[in-house]
Amino acid sequence: MRVKHQLLLIVPLLGLVLSGFAVNDTLRTVKNDSFGPGEVLQYKVHYGVINAGEATIHVSPNIQRINNRPCYQTTVSGKTLGSFDFFHRIRNTWTSYIDTSSMLPLRFHRNIEEGKYRRKETTDFDHYKNTVVVNDSRDDKKNQVFKVPDNAQDMISGFYYLRTLDLHNFKPGQTVRMQGFLGDEVFDMNVTYRGKVVVETKAGKIRAHRLVPKMPKNRLFSGEDAISVYFSDDENKVPVLFQAEMFVGSVKVDLYKYNGLQSRLSVVK
Repeated sequence: MRVKHQLLLIVPLLGLVLSGFAVNDTLRTVKNDSFGPGEVLQYKVHYGVINAGEATIHVSPNIQRINNRPCYQTTVSGKTLGSFDFFHRIRNTWTSYIDTSSMLPLRFHRNIEEGKYRRKETTDFDHYKNTVVVNDSRDDKKNQVFKVPDNAQDMISGFYYLRTLDLHNFKPGQTVRMQGFLGDEVFDMNVTYRGKVVVETKAGKIRAHRLVPKMPKNRLFSGEDAISVYFSDDENKVPVLFQAEMFVGSVKVDLYKYNGLQSRLSVVK
């Protein structure tokens, strides 16, 4: 009997020893009450007064699994219309598989068709090792490995992460700092909260929070505060309007149709 009791004591001790060799799940935990499977947001893209294109942001109705972790499959697609389609046809799609508990990307696809330019790319994130593996459609860009910082986002998951923040308690001037990865480089995204406003969209007048991502120097956007993103002032925190000041004019991306929201949109009656 004594031997039996000793064996029973050894079993939990072995468990403790073996657990020391296991990979620890160190991903952060982020609460999300803002969006869920099946959400669809549709936008009109205006260049000045011209209807230049359409865009859709879609969360798949089914939870996906990447590396045995549940993920939201989120897709952003955009295309040109009318004369813009004739002179410079665009059909772009970006898809991010976002871990449901950490709001971190596990896989990112982009399929770019702009005029004659083509590019297909897949990025797999390993947040335990702080690395990514990039596979590009170009033959010399296969299985490239890059180091990334903690909690690195892609260009889609970063916006979904912003939707989980408690913007009601933000003060004007408060800044959110994120780091991301795209293509072959790490980028900083510092987003400043600018307060509450009412914006006019094709979906109606909507109470919203204005956020301004700081833009690096470039030849496209006019100044570091050239882009404003407006998230609805409700539990959804839907991006209802994007405004960009470019060197060649103004662009507005305007919500006009939506479905599958978690709660009522804050439309002003």
